[in-house]
Amino acid sequence: MWRLKGREFRTCLAVLILVTFLLSTIFANEEGDALYIFRKNLQDPNNIMASWNRTDKNPCNWMYVTCNSLDSVVRLDMANASLSGQLVPQLALLSNLQYLELYANNLNGHIPVYLENLTNLVSLELYTNNFDGPIPDALGKLSKLRFLRLNSNNLSGSIPMSLTNLYSLQVLDLSSNSLSGPVPQNGSFSLFTAVSYTNNLDLCGPITEKPCPGVSSPDGDSKPNIGAIVGGVVAVWYYYLLLW
Repeated sequence: MWRLKGREFRTCLAVLILVTFLLSTIFANEEGDALYIFRKNLQDPNNIMASWNRTDKNPCNWMYVTCNSLDSVVRLDMANASLSGQLVPQLALLSNLQYLELYANNLNGHIPVYLENLTNLVSLELYTNNFDGPIPDALGKLSKLRFLRLNSNNLSGSIPMSLTNLYSLQVLDLSSNSLSGPVPQNGSFSLFTAVSYTNNLDLCGPITEKPCPGVSSPDGDSKPNIGAIVGGVVAVWYYYLLLW
């Protein structure tokens, strides 16, 4: 069995340490810059991001930021902080981000399509904000997503069918928006109940107990037309009266 000698082992170990250091430095600088731009584009009345100092070598010591062993950001927890403004494209650089917790703020604008680049995302919590526009079809690319809560916003349009491909999805809440059209029933959506869709007046389908326009009920063809039957009986009765 091949083994490294003492000097070779020390050389390889030094190279490994150097590579790890360089990777962590690259992650830290790029992600720190991205988060600093995120901070500059938000209104922060409670100054919760006071510790976000651009001169730091990495963002891992900043409040509400969690990193992994390579100093890459894996979690951003900034809920219920009275933040306002819009999300910036630079968030897509947080390639190892797993938890994006921005609920119960005053964030606005569209939910960005570029979130599709956060392929390690496990939890996307944007509920109780002021987001508007459609749910991006691109969210269907987040194959690791387990928690998706977009409730209590101003979202409109239909529920993207692409979301039914999120087979890891365990929790879904789209309630209290202005969504419309049929509620998907296939894929991961077969697990969810009507609670996930309440307070969307224009959603339709079996789970909402509201039929979609132009779609007959499954047993619609088997129901007798009472008016036609009565009309037929009256016509026959009248015909025999004339013969009498």
